[in-house]
Amino acid sequence: MARISDLSDELLIKIITFLPTKVAVSTSILSKQWQFLWMWLPKLEYCDYRINDSSALSYLDFIDKNLPLHRAPVIESLLLLRFGGGLLQPEKIKRWVGIALSRFVRELSIKYYRYSDGPDVVLPNSLYTCDSLMTLKLEGAQILVDVPGTACLPSLKTLQLRCVTYSNEDSLRLLLSHCPVLEDLLIERDSAGDNVTAMVVKSPSLQMLVLEIGNECSSDGRLSLRPLFYCAEETVDRAGIVFNQLEHLKLCIYSEDWSKSGAELEKVCKGVKSWELRNSPKLRVLNLFVDMWPQFDAYERVTWKNKRSSVPECLLRSLKTFQFAGFSGTQEEKDFLSFFFKHASCLKVFN
Repeated sequence: MARISDLSDELLIKIITFLPTKVAVSTSILSKQWQFLWMWLPKLEYCDYRINDSSALSYLDFIDKNLPLHRAPVIESLLLLRFGGGLLQPEKIKRWVGIALSRFVRELSIKYYRYSDGPDVVLPNSLYTCDSLMTLKLEGAQILVDVPGTACLPSLKTLQLRCVTYSNEDSLRLLLSHCPVLEDLLIERDSAGDNVTAMVVKSPSLQMLVLEIGNECSSDGRLSLRPLFYCAEETVDRAGIVFNQLEHLKLCIYSEDWSKSGAELEKVCKGVKSWELRNSPKLRVLNLFVDMWPQFDAYERVTWKNKRSSVPECLLRSLKTFQFAGFSGTQEEKDFLSFFFKHASCLKVFN
């Protein structure tokens, strides 16, 4: 029977890859063969599950000492998750990211929240010119996205920006314009203080776009998009949006203020009727989710006319799949569905 000591270093590295990074490093005490294996780990995940300040400081010291010793020529992924508080200085994160960039990192994920005043996390400029980076995920209002004019991310396919702060109005546009192969984009905004008022998303390669925009966010009414797949959350009444290439739309509408649910539903119906469908002649799949309390406040109801001239082109020519979740039985919804099924001549799937 073969012993574990008979296994090749390559196979042992694959085995310890399945362990938490700190545990994988601790295997160095097992034997001389194991002493340096952890330095070749292709995937690194550091997660601050702090018990107290002492243990948190010990963990930060562990990263500081071990990450610079990493020898793998390519880091497949570096995940820095659940970091926050006042113990971790932003300069440390910048230094750790710099090390990963020097090892041609392919996936970088940072989640950082601080609930007290202090400096923002400013990532190195080399992040925005990294040829190897394929996935970038940033989360936290204290992460400052400061994009240099020399930005170029030729391999980036997945980008997630959750509740980050942008250095200026143009940072987001500049970043997206230098991602030539970007396919999946998620942008979450929940604060008017993120320095963005107009969102412009132009990416010919984009296949999926998810926007989650909170009610507190400022907007001057401009939102320019041209994706193949779009998921909108709380954006129905924010702008006139053109989706002339859109094929798959997922529309999620919810209202935290139940007393305004009727008015919100009216907005949904108007939105679906006036621009979501009318400006999407190639739409094939529509997923509609409504999560509201069905109160019947006074509001202007939508008139669903049966005149053929008012029917969106996609209903007549292209829409094949329709999913509607959250149906509460209001007259508004019944009228909408009646109009929809009467004219959806190509519809094949309904849930």
